[in-house]
Amino acid sequence: MNFLEHIFDRLTQTTSRIVIREVRDGQFVEVSCADLLTLVRRARTFIRQSGLSAGDRCGLLAPNSIRWAALDLALMAEGITVVPLYSRQAPNELVGMLKDCGASMVLCGDETLRQGIANHWPELTSRLHLFDTVFGTEPDASLADKPDQLDERHIVTIIYTSGTSGEPKGVMLNVGNLNHMVPCTGARLDTLMEGKTEQVADQVFHYLPFCFAGSWILLLTALSRNSLLSLSTDLNKLADELRLAAPNYCLNVPTLLERIRTGVEGQIAQKPGFVQTIYRKGKTAWVRQYEQQANLLDDLWVALANWLIFANIKQKIGANLRCLICGSAPLNKETQLFFMMLGIRVLQVYGLTETTAICTMDDPRDYTPGRVGPAIPGIEMKLGANDELLVRGPNIFAGYWNKPEATDAAMLRDETGDWFRTGDQGEVDSKGNWAISGRIKALLILRSGHNVAPEPIEEKLAFQLPKAQQCVVLGNDRSFLTALITGEVAREQAEAAIATVNEQLPHYKRILAFHLEKEPLTIESGLLTANGKLRRDAIAKQFANEIEAMYRSKKGQE
Repeated sequence: MNFLEHIFDRLTQTTSRIVIREVRDGQFVEVSCADLLTLVRRARTFIRQSGLSAGDRCGLLAPNSIRWAALDLALMAEGITVVPLYSRQAPNELVGMLKDCGASMVLCGDETLRQGIANHWPELTSRLHLFDTVFGTEPDASLADKPDQLDERHIVTIIYTSGTSGEPKGVMLNVGNLNHMVPCTGARLDTLMEGKTEQVADQVFHYLPFCFAGSWILLLTALSRNSLLSLSTDLNKLADELRLAAPNYCLNVPTLLERIRTGVEGQIAQKPGFVQTIYRKGKTAWVRQYEQQANLLDDLWVALANWLIFANIKQKIGANLRCLICGSAPLNKETQLFFMMLGIRVLQVYGLTETTAICTMDDPRDYTPGRVGPAIPGIEMKLGANDELLVRGPNIFAGYWNKPEATDAAMLRDETGDWFRTGDQGEVDSKGNWAISGRIKALLILRSGHNVAPEPIEEKLAFQLPKAQQCVVLGNDRSFLTALITGEVAREQAEAAIATVNEQLPHYKRILAFHLEKEPLTIESGLLTANGKLRRDAIAKQFANEIEAMYRSKKGQE
């Protein structure tokens, strides 16, 4: 039984169980397994009537919803290759991806999204359909609630990479990739939930777009388990929705966890002095306990802070939380320790779209803050030249759509076989837990010959500047490093933060000049990828004059 057959089997075996719900205006809109299967049948009927055939590519353009999940299942069940698209991305970029993969049809969540594609690809207008049309179709009563038989090599989806350097590429993932990954993630969640989910469904909250590989894997895993998946529909109300859903776990990106931390500590700073003192002393004592350097009074301070402050903060974030799962980028170790101090585990996951989203996962029973866990079962990892992390196993993608040269370039062949080149620098400890230190393509090579990974420095600087939207370290082929800082940051704040960061760094990693920019970098401006990562080449081009001005200001040192 493949991953998709297993999902359909679960849905048909527990028809009355509530499986997905959306949070809308403080209330839940929910569907049972039977309701979801009905939506899938309607969608499959529409697909068959539309003339799509197995192997055709179909774009899926909408924010997360119950209907998105139903359409995804329906398309996969009919053997159609799903091309999920980010609803906030510029229409011209989306059309470029759709043309690249030769999409036969696009299913859109609303008229605005449909019109955006039509304006940039008029020839496809008749093949652009709204969700309302799809789910308004009368279901074929003869359709069985099971998918068509699919070979392990069948391409289930083409997910386009974020394009931090160069044009986005379509990553092809097949049935075999999902057959390995979905059970692996399910097994790790079983460990987290201590095997209790067969009696009571695990509660899952989700806000990250399904068009990203890791987010999609969580959806498929939830559908494969006894889970109740609550979907956020308004990121501006995320804190309220999280409290309402009261989940056991949710998938996060570091940015959100950093904002929660700075928000909490900002509120503490507004409290009376005795509260601030208890928090400060309790935090210091907890850190000493963690580092096994506690003194006689530390137990008292931790107990007092937990009673008066820590437990209350945890209650507000999520009373039922067993953990927060974090992926997409390295998480600041201090932030991970902050949540641990509150009694909330933060488990890290590492992977790329090309590795079916995941290579490593923290073990809930034994994990190391600052690291992303060991390789998942069946996956091999090692270091190559320049400490590049190499991976092989059944999770490795089938290739880039219509780009055999790019596929070849992504692989390293040695005497032991073929390895996927992640482009990430890593290291592993004696327990097999990996850490990611930076992107090889992002490396800044100074004229002194020093190679500098900008990400760790950017992380330290952002920690010192909670009001900054982005911190970008620059300096390739220069004599020293500079920084671009966006957001409402005063010059005095930036100077103090840079001085603090520089104290921790060797001379060649120090930032000697900076530029402040009030307007943040955005996806819409083309300076961030669809999942919020820096497009460094585009940033360097956009701010070329400002960068030159920084180096002119330090001419004697350049």
